[in-house]
Amino acid sequence: MKVNLELIRKYNVPGPRYTSYPPATHFSDKVDRSALIESIRQNNETERDLSLYYHLPFCESLCWFCGCTTVITTDHSRSTDYLSLIEKEMDLMRERMNSKRRVVQLHLGGGTPTFLRPDELRRLGHAIGSRFEIAADVEAGAEIDPRRISRETIEALRDAGFNRASMGVQDHNPEVQRAINRIQPYEMTRQAIEWLRDCDFQSLNIDLIYGLPNQTLSSFEQTLDDTLKLQPDRLAVFSYAHVPWIKPAQKILEKRMCLPDAETKLQLLKLTIEKLTSEGYAYVGMDHFAKENDELRIAQRNKTLQRNFQGYSTRGGVDIYAFGMSAISQSQNAYWQNIKELPDYAAAIKDGSFPMHRGYILTEEDHLRRSTIMRLMCDLELDHGHMSQLLGLDFEKHFARELDSLADMEADGLIETSDRGVVVTDLGRLLIRNIAMRFDAYHAERREGRFSKTI
Repeated sequence: MKVNLELIRKYNVPGPRYTSYPPATHFSDKVDRSALIESIRQNNETERDLSLYYHLPFCESLCWFCGCTTVITTDHSRSTDYLSLIEKEMDLMRERMNSKRRVVQLHLGGGTPTFLRPDELRRLGHAIGSRFEIAADVEAGAEIDPRRISRETIEALRDAGFNRASMGVQDHNPEVQRAINRIQPYEMTRQAIEWLRDCDFQSLNIDLIYGLPNQTLSSFEQTLDDTLKLQPDRLAVFSYAHVPWIKPAQKILEKRMCLPDAETKLQLLKLTIEKLTSEGYAYVGMDHFAKENDELRIAQRNKTLQRNFQGYSTRGGVDIYAFGMSAISQSQNAYWQNIKELPDYAAAIKDGSFPMHRGYILTEEDHLRRSTIMRLMCDLELDHGHMSQLLGLDFEKHFARELDSLADMEADGLIETSDRGVVVTDLGRLLIRNIAMRFDAYHAERREGRFSKTI
């Protein structure tokens, strides 16, 4: 797959990642709390499958590039207290949940989930399994930091019911690692992967980031080569999002290190796509690559791929119930996010209150646009007939203005149109966020500075 840098430059503007629609920046603390709780009640009149997410925020040290919601501490007793809060939150929610709903997905995110000690990981697994009906074929994934784990950590995750892992690497180069305050020797990463495979984990994803300080084309090519030797099933290669107005620690990178300029960053992207696709990984879209026999790629071919706050997913028709500080839940009709600061989150739980901080209830039009953007980003096409059937309306008529607006993108080779519909080209995959923005009713009224650039 070849990359046209001129067109990338043209379309490289700030925009949402569309892990939700509307994006999380649209959520409000002014949302009607009683209406949200009523929406949850109505959602639990169904027996729709569930995806459970647990935000485990603790990290022993801060990676200076990080944009996650974290708590930096070396005091491991804090995770014990936090687990008690998680258990109480699950109990609060379980009072309102339909006991017949099956859990088909689990995900531990952070922070660093493996900050928890092995006995705490087993405790969390038991707490989840004793409160929910877990499907026999559940996809249960955990984010892993190789720097502070042992084989016992991996065994504890397995014992807790987890069968998939996502591992943060970012870059294997020692100079880049020093620049971002994340020292992680290659051998350490390789050893962790060996433990995962010895413990029969079904799938491994590796995260890399391009655009970090001190990265060059030659150094990042070596990182890609070293990563390919590890043979992950999937790769997520993210563009470094420099947002120091949101994450002040990133100012350290401005002051002390050499960030690649925009031209170098585009070259890094080009290198990544061309190398990984030449090595047998399909470019799924939005930074994600997968082997052709991986479930993610199969789901895309079968048009059952989904997108949510954890990225791309193979399970459709599920609602996400999320636990822990800052965690975001998603149902058919609403989003709600927990309190972001740990002391306030803890106070709400101890008071017996839902720790909701902000949320959003979808309108009828939001539903139409969420489905349209979802299918565009997952299927890489919009079939007019299929979309009309899916949405229960004349798709071409309802979205006539948006479809007409795609003329420039067709001229630039991002899409191909016909009487049947719109198909995204290989080049368009790189700019899928830009294409999706044309169907976003709120895009024109947003402040661009709230988002990273699309490349």
